[in-house]
Amino acid sequence: MRLSRLITILLLNALGIALFFSWYLPEHHGFWFGLDKTIFFGFNNQMVTHHAFAIFVAITNFRGFDLVSLIAMGLLYYSYWRKSDAAGHHRMLAIGVTMLISAVVLNQLGHRIPVVHSSPTLFFHNAHRAGELTGIPTKDASGDSFPGDHGMMLMIFACFMWRYFGGRAFIKALIIFFVFAMPRVMAGAHWFTDIAVGSLSVVLVGMSWWLLTPGSDMLVNYLDKKLPRRKK
Repeated sequence: MRLSRLITILLLNALGIALFFSWYLPEHHGFWFGLDKTIFFGFNNQMVTHHAFAIFVAITNFRGFDLVSLIAMGLLYYSYWRKSDAAGHHRMLAIGVTMLISAVVLNQLGHRIPVVHSSPTLFFHNAHRAGELTGIPTKDASGDSFPGDHGMMLMIFACFMWRYFGGRAFIKALIIFFVFAMPRVMAGAHWFTDIAVGSLSVVLVGMSWWLLTPGSDMLVNYLDKKLPRRKK
């Protein structure tokens, strides 16, 4: 591994660790709490004064709506799939399986961080919940919302798209991330920092060691050899 690559990894790790401790160490999470509170009540009050917005928040946090984010990621992935030949298709399958394994493992590791943080809809007694305002069953609360697992999955997808398909793919994946991660914050199922601090810090540390070293390529190459190929 080149020295410049190692320096990049260490810098990303330092950034992730500093980001986490800037939230974890200060009493009541320092300035982050004020930002979290402002963002939460900004959206929460809008749901009360604008019923259409409450319906939008409820629908975009309905469990079935998660399928839409999977479709969006799948369509982006397919846009690169269709440009490849049979060998490229098989390698993309290996990349996809590697991405899924990486997301599951990193998500499990992230939830081992010794932080128990209930969502703002449970923390604030005067919070309004999208499900109650609209009657639509929706994810608008969590007893342990840190780090944001939904946001983390979307971040990992964006990282893999950057690593294996380039900058344009990364930008498109970032758009998908913002579109589908923000509804959780709007509903109050997650604090803003569950994603901006929790998910991001875990991804900065974990994905840097996985994607900027031969680690992910080794697993992709192994799966590319071992996964069954379609018979001609």
